[in-house]
Amino acid sequence: MTISQNLKNAIIAFLVPLPSILFYISFLNNYDSAIATDPNFSSFSSTLWTWCYHHPLLLVNALFFLNVNVLFWVIGQIQSSHWVIDPYWTVIPVMLVHYYAAHPLAQYDLWRSRIVILLTWVWSIRLTHNYFRREKWQWGTREDWRFTEMSHQYGKHWWWLSFFAVYVSQQVFLIGLSLPLYVVHSINQPLNIWDLVAIVVCLSGIVIAYFADTQLYEFKSRNNRLKRLGKPVVPVLDYGLWYYSRRPNYVGEQLWWWGLVVFAWSLGHGWTFVGALVNTMCLAYVTKLVEDRILKQESRADAFRLYQKTTSVWIPWFKSSPSGLCDVHKIFMHLLHWNVNRLSARIS
Repeated sequence: MTISQNLKNAIIAFLVPLPSILFYISFLNNYDSAIATDPNFSSFSSTLWTWCYHHPLLLVNALFFLNVNVLFWVIGQIQSSHWVIDPYWTVIPVMLVHYYAAHPLAQYDLWRSRIVILLTWVWSIRLTHNYFRREKWQWGTREDWRFTEMSHQYGKHWWWLSFFAVYVSQQVFLIGLSLPLYVVHSINQPLNIWDLVAIVVCLSGIVIAYFADTQLYEFKSRNNRLKRLGKPVVPVLDYGLWYYSRRPNYVGEQLWWWGLVVFAWSLGHGWTFVGALVNTMCLAYVTKLVEDRILKQESRADAFRLYQKTTSVWIPWFKSSPSGLCDVHKIFMHLLHWNVNRLSARIS
């Protein structure tokens, strides 16, 4: 990618959220005079600001739909790449937590709000750093490989299907996952022991995801160096956290979102687990896609099959022995054969 293209994409990324930001600032500056206006003589703008005041969740969904779903999709059509949603996955939760905290109807315990906002920033910085480290600090060099595969799969229909597959689906995920952030800024109750549990779970997720992603990055970087030297590469990453789990980065990410659910649960809104549950189910499907993709690579397939047999897919656990599995199979077959012989002897 040229420097000019990289700079252009960076400018697009910084400018693209401005419509929502400017609209929300305008709302915060005008809502108080709007709700004080006699409703029988209200102007369109007063009616708009009053609606925004009374419907914080509908407003954030409307902003997401217009700014992300529509505008990002238009940019994706122009550039023939849906890259812009990837870095914003790491930023939108930060924007949402500040939106909920700043809304005029917000009520919350100040310390809980500060803790959740700080945790969200730490999570975002980690994930943003990992994204740009992986992309070699460039903007828009490529889109998510799953989107590329879907574009080949759906062909001429992809231009309109991408609106739903890439953008509307992100609204469901991100708004759903971020509902605990809304709950935290809707209820004013003092901190309790469950907040400490939530903090520990969230921080554990961030730390696990950081080390897992760093180990994966170093593994890929080392293999790239070996390729350049014409040497054989290592087919499977099976050390560090990856020794105990095939997807420790996904484990860390899920712990983060489920930690936010604990915050909401402690405030009496455990129903917000729905967003984290849908995300967990999605990551289960993505895990299958990733592993199927690896198994299609001849140089890695055999080693990865062995890795699958010995290593837990998600929950970190000790290695199982493939030879032990074979021994169990042999014992089972021996017992089966012995019982068949006894039965045959009795019949005869």
